[in-house]
Amino acid sequence: MSEGGTPSEIPNGWAWVALGELVDVLDHLRVPVSAKERTKRFGDVPYYGAAGQVGWIDEAVFNEELILLGEDGVQFFDPDKQKAYLISGPSWVNNHAHVLRPLAKVIDRRYLAHYLNCFDYEGFANGTTRLKLTKSAMLRIPVALPPLGEQQRIAGALEEQISRLDAGGRFVGDALKKAAQYSTLVAQRLLQLAGSKSSWPVTRIKDIAEVGSGSTPLRSRQEYYKDGDIPWVTSGLVNEPYVDRASQYITQKALDETSLRLLPPGTLLMAMYGEGKTRGKCAELRIWATTNQACASISLKKEFEGRKAWVKAVLQAKYEENRKLSAGGVQKNLNLGVIKNIKIPLPPMEEQDRILRELDEQMNAVARLQDEAERGMRRSLMLRRALLKQACAGQLVTQDPVEESAETLLARIRGERATLGALEPRRRSPRRAPAQRKQAPDTTPAPDAPPPPRADAPALATATQPTLDLEIPS
Repeated sequence: MSEGGTPSEIPNGWAWVALGELVDVLDHLRVPVSAKERTKRFGDVPYYGAAGQVGWIDEAVFNEELILLGEDGVQFFDPDKQKAYLISGPSWVNNHAHVLRPLAKVIDRRYLAHYLNCFDYEGFANGTTRLKLTKSAMLRIPVALPPLGEQQRIAGALEEQISRLDAGGRFVGDALKKAAQYSTLVAQRLLQLAGSKSSWPVTRIKDIAEVGSGSTPLRSRQEYYKDGDIPWVTSGLVNEPYVDRASQYITQKALDETSLRLLPPGTLLMAMYGEGKTRGKCAELRIWATTNQACASISLKKEFEGRKAWVKAVLQAKYEENRKLSAGGVQKNLNLGVIKNIKIPLPPMEEQDRILRELDEQMNAVARLQDEAERGMRRSLMLRRALLKQACAGQLVTQDPVEESAETLLARIRGERATLGALEPRRRSPRRAPAQRKQAPDTTPAPDAPPPPRADAPALATATQPTLDLEIPS
């Protein structure tokens, strides 16, 4: 598939076919249920959304082998992200995924799912703040269709190769977890060592440093932000050992007219609250910058400058302990008073430097392991992407010249469907409920009359469809 989703060259015996010819679309049977309602109806039936299972429910809407393709809430333009996936058995699907029933005589559902995951959705998925693949756009997706037997061989080869990549990915993931665990052990060893030396004096942050916090200039004042060139850091950046970039930039006017202070490189920052699990983490500022109110700045007094690396290491080692400290109230946030009273052991300088050297050596070993593991993950993703492209270009398995070509197969199936369509009576669309039709004045139901039945509700042999709360798209 070339850029923009336009058809490119395909092998002999293949055909370009619109997705709408290869599947039955069952979107009209989808029923969204709010998370609150699902808590009252918990069961053993999987409840699916745009990118996978998102919960459980007590009843099934579908009970067959299907493909779900994201309608919204999917990263369509990231080649490594899943857009389509297979489901089978009892299931319930919300309104964030298109429900596709592949025509078994024409296409292998495994092949189609792989194809939809490597397809370039440029020009098909659109939206300003949230990408959406409409039904009409989805039906136009061009599918490179091999003969049915070749599809099955492609799907089998992909499953074999991808299972190996998945096994390698699990190994790499385990390595990353072990590296993170080792980092924690190293930090804990530092604290244990510091705590075991009763002869070392213990001080508090407030005795060796000036502690402050930043603020957020009024968003309504454009002159505080427009064309600003002064870095402004939020707590979300205090997630790495060093902060060398800005979350946003402010102007000199904002600095002059607010309580913000410009902090020099070398200032230690601690997240008091904010994004993710950053609360309690400590990082060193490497640029001149200001911060928001969620960051505490720790500027060591001149006589303790030689302790900066040590103080930072102790604060980082105390991450789990620090993030559990609370300023009181409902929110478990830190405040300046809590941070000022954090205890710091002060070993002799020679002992401090020896411990820090050992700590650096071990942390560098951890970093090398993490880098190698991350390179392995990137290689795995690249191989997976290459495999899918090869498969969808007819380069993964050999062709069988005696197999019925896709064009011949399609012509036969089209003929069968046309004949079937001519024989079947025309059906009224299930999406149009009686309540949606305009009624004449003399047929208006009485105020106490029961509501008309939902025409789009899926009919199940063993259950009737309940009234449900609609799920608001996220």
